[in-house]
Amino acid sequence: MTALRSGRLAVAGAGAIGLSAAREAARAGWQVTVFDPAPATGASWVAGGMLAPVTEAWPGEEDLLALGLDSVARWPEFARALSDDAGTDAGMHPEGTVVVATGSGDRDELNSLAGYLESLDRPVQRMTGRELRRLEPALGPDVRGGLSVPGDPSVDNRRLLAALRTACARLGVTVDERAVTEVRETGGRVAGVRLADGTAIDADAVLLAAGAHSAGLHPALDGLVRPVKGEILRLTRRACALPPPSRTVRALVDGRPVYAVPRVVPGHGDLVIGATTVENGFDTAVTVGGVRDLLRDAERVLPGIAEYELTETAAGLRPGSRDNLPLIGRIGPDGMFVATGHGRNGMLLVPVTAAAVAALLRGRDVPDTARAADPRRFDPVGAERS
Repeated sequence: MTALRSGRLAVAGAGAIGLSAAREAARAGWQVTVFDPAPATGASWVAGGMLAPVTEAWPGEEDLLALGLDSVARWPEFARALSDDAGTDAGMHPEGTVVVATGSGDRDELNSLAGYLESLDRPVQRMTGRELRRLEPALGPDVRGGLSVPGDPSVDNRRLLAALRTACARLGVTVDERAVTEVRETGGRVAGVRLADGTAIDADAVLLAAGAHSAGLHPALDGLVRPVKGEILRLTRRACALPPPSRTVRALVDGRPVYAVPRVVPGHGDLVIGATTVENGFDTAVTVGGVRDLLRDAERVLPGIAEYELTETAAGLRPGSRDNLPLIGRIGPDGMFVATGHGRNGMLLVPVTAAAVAALLRGRDVPDTARAADPRRFDPVGAERS
């Protein structure tokens, strides 16, 4: 693996992934410019903030589970160091997650999940509805049972983004509010990027971290990343309403997934409710049906939210990949790196992705768990050439 000496790094994308990678690069001595026409306003801005490797686990996705477990273990130190760099709290909320079910079919599915995790030596605590309500009194009588997963915490995504922007600024990272349209290359090596206004920017290395928009920035990523819309709601507790849960609540309601993530802000009781999943290109409209479905299912689980104020509706585009693993690594011309395709796990995978990018820029091996995320897995011949 060829080491790159510190030089000019152009990063496309100022979401949580791009900013965290920029911070690591700046700490390593790179001169970093992050390009984004609307910094910190994309999928990272509307994310739920769940750090949930266990409760997002699915049979056949063991590599993703291992990557997530590695990253969630890095989160406490990552948040502490970021808070120190920024001089403000990075927003990590250490309380865990409960996963609850309403009908018998939902309970059967959660039992299957618990059995799968136990087979991987990842035990979870099975609980009755009554036990869950003792743990989280906001849960309603329709909750019949579920799981407690204390190791799946959460993060306030907007506090995280604010801390990343401040830390990057203190480290000398420049944020340029222009859009990258393509990667420039010459002789099989990156030369920089071209912006929407036609400006050519020189760089020694380029990181594509533009989420769902990354695929259009270089032919090597064509067809590897797609947009997956997710709608979310933000609710604020009114004085007459019951307090929100202290933990993240994930639920299956007649087979439909819904989640509620508390925001721990003094004097407030905010909840983020999400999230729909729709593949319809780059559409970011919030739909009546999406809002209706989220409120209906969330109220079945947390009936007290009927007295909350609906303060925001929003939609973001998750960057989906072909196999649900992200794309983290080298691809295309020498000096080009990608960090995209994180799907529903963008917030969770921030620390391990930043660590992997830092290793790549130093010419070192990525963390063992990130090897499966090498984007060249979709081009075995190209991987052998590299």
